[in-house]
Amino acid sequence: MPEEDTSPIPVDWLIDSVTRGATLSRCSNETATISLNNGLIRRAFRLSPNGATVAFDNLLTDQAILRGISPEARMTVDGTSLDVGGLEGQPEFGYLRREWVDQMTSPPDALQLMDVESGETRAPFPWRRCRHDGERPWPSPGVRLSMRYGSPTSPVEATIHYEMYDAVPVMAKWLEITNVSDGPIRLDRFSVEVLAVVDYESCVEGQKGWPYPTLHVESDYAFHGMTATSADVTTRWLPDPRYTSQVNYRLESPLLLETSLPAGPDVEICASETLTSFRTFLVCPDSTERERRGLTLRRFYRVVAPWTTENPILMHVRHADPESVKTAIDQCADVGFEMVILTFGSGFDAECTDPKYLDQLKELADYAHDRGIELGGYSLLASRAVSETDDIIDFETGERGHGAFGNSPCLGSEWGQQYFDKLRRLYEHTGLNILEHDGSYPGDVCASETHPGHRGLSDSQWTQWQTITDFYRWCRERGIYLNVPDWYFLNGSSKNGMGYREVNWSLPRAQQLILGRQNIYDGTWEKTPSMGWMFVPLVEYHGGGEAATLEPLRDHLDAYEAHLAQNFGAGVQACYRGPRLYDGEDTRVVVKRWVDFYQRYRQILEADLIHIRRPDARDLDGYVHVDPFGEIRGLAMVFNPLDTDVERSWRLPLYYTGLRDSARIREAEGESQTYPLDRDGSITLPVRVPAQSLTWFVIESC
Repeated sequence: MPEEDTSPIPVDWLIDSVTRGATLSRCSNETATISLNNGLIRRAFRLSPNGATVAFDNLLTDQAILRGISPEARMTVDGTSLDVGGLEGQPEFGYLRREWVDQMTSPPDALQLMDVESGETRAPFPWRRCRHDGERPWPSPGVRLSMRYGSPTSPVEATIHYEMYDAVPVMAKWLEITNVSDGPIRLDRFSVEVLAVVDYESCVEGQKGWPYPTLHVESDYAFHGMTATSADVTTRWLPDPRYTSQVNYRLESPLLLETSLPAGPDVEICASETLTSFRTFLVCPDSTERERRGLTLRRFYRVVAPWTTENPILMHVRHADPESVKTAIDQCADVGFEMVILTFGSGFDAECTDPKYLDQLKELADYAHDRGIELGGYSLLASRAVSETDDIIDFETGERGHGAFGNSPCLGSEWGQQYFDKLRRLYEHTGLNILEHDGSYPGDVCASETHPGHRGLSDSQWTQWQTITDFYRWCRERGIYLNVPDWYFLNGSSKNGMGYREVNWSLPRAQQLILGRQNIYDGTWEKTPSMGWMFVPLVEYHGGGEAATLEPLRDHLDAYEAHLAQNFGAGVQACYRGPRLYDGEDTRVVVKRWVDFYQRYRQILEADLIHIRRPDARDLDGYVHVDPFGEIRGLAMVFNPLDTDVERSWRLPLYYTGLRDSARIREAEGESQTYPLDRDGSITLPVRVPAQSLTWFVIESC
């Protein structure tokens, strides 16, 4: 095993190529210690007298993240609590000195380290690549460390897997819990991660909300949220009673990180069988500045969930009869759209098992594929009542109607099992390529004791999560694209809502445009452009009448073009919901103009956004896409919402383009000019934007 290099990488990992990969090394100055290290972060493990994390450092900020040693994991088996690994005897929990570790001992009742193995990273599920994406490798390159724990008196062994990835400050962790006894055991609870994290601020009295800027914690066990934060149900920041020197008077500073299920799993594991936990991801930003922190998270998603870079140009066709669908397919093929979704309310029935209906859908799918178009449809999972015997049951009342969306079916019910069988049969028979899965499973628990898919309340969330994620992973293995208005990105979803209020699409067209740009601007701080969809109401949606809708398209071509421009200009796909994309040659020319623009600049338009000025209808607004590794380094979009022309100087922040001294910039398809970069990587650019219009600038190296 090579000796560890503890120096940080000498370049900015967000804009420069990083040639140093993640490695497993021995720590030269520490006894029986190994580390995972990629030049950005490192995590060190003592191997004797037991396995334990003894350091977790951000190498770029030269700051420790860890202040104390804890068990590597926890579990409760048949009512008995078990720690996995760890050391005891630390005299102070405000910091951790290296020499203390040599004097520490193994907790007598903890599972002991038995074996260490390393290798390549492992993909959590297969992903079939069959459409344009960001060309990220899968599984994500890096190194894996697996540490197996057990005890002669314990009925279980636990293997803890760690992965550290190349060129990003990210690592993953998950458990495999194996029953090594002769009979079944019940796994009541488990914690995947246990970390005693350093203080970020001094708070004597306590406060509402604690910031943790040194860590972003996320798992693939997430639901009922349009953001990582709102969907997070596994991250727990707890008081650490061992930390008696903290400034908080009541010793309640929440500085002990544990990642665990809200309830359960409370499942039986038969002899020789293994349960695999969810995966926890730790992202370690090197800055508290909002844009740089956001770029770190966006790189995280591109690396560990590269299917999120799939970004097909899609239309929501309003009616699902063959004639309407073929019209939509033909128009999409004509102007360069790539996908047709049989939208909600169209008449598409994903649960129909009639062979004639399935054959009709197969004919439509074949028709679409022959023209280079992917085809799929919409299905509603949650937020509907199915039956008294199949809906989720509230524990306290014994009644339906108490879920996240009110009434919802239980995925472990007989109906739930049949529903997923129907979806699998539908997609296998027809060859459809996309599922827009509304709901989705929002984490509802169910107190029924008669559903075949779960035993009772305490195992109902875990088993339903397994059902939904197994299905999504089945889809990705077959190349089925997933639109899911929930945070299922780490389990195969490519897109959820960018973040908008649906009834806003019933507002007058001019308001929709400003609010739409605000939604894109606000939604791309932590999402990449390809991770969020927008909406364009070609026909009336949630009311509003003629003032809100675009049909007839030829009569509202200015507003239609503005929607196309601001969505394609952001690299964001929208649900163009209606019966057609164009209603005449003039409309067709406009649609094709912006599709061609997007196709020409696709690589840079799907790159990250640097936010310049948020839309407020009072002045210019805009952003700049940046790609330090692309042929085109940047593309800035500038919008003028005013009724008068605007001519002024605008500051363009170009640091994240990777350009050092100068940039070659052209407006639209005009001639390029060379501009020197200021010390902060920005330039001052003269711009002139006509009233109620936009322009764009292409940035290249000199």
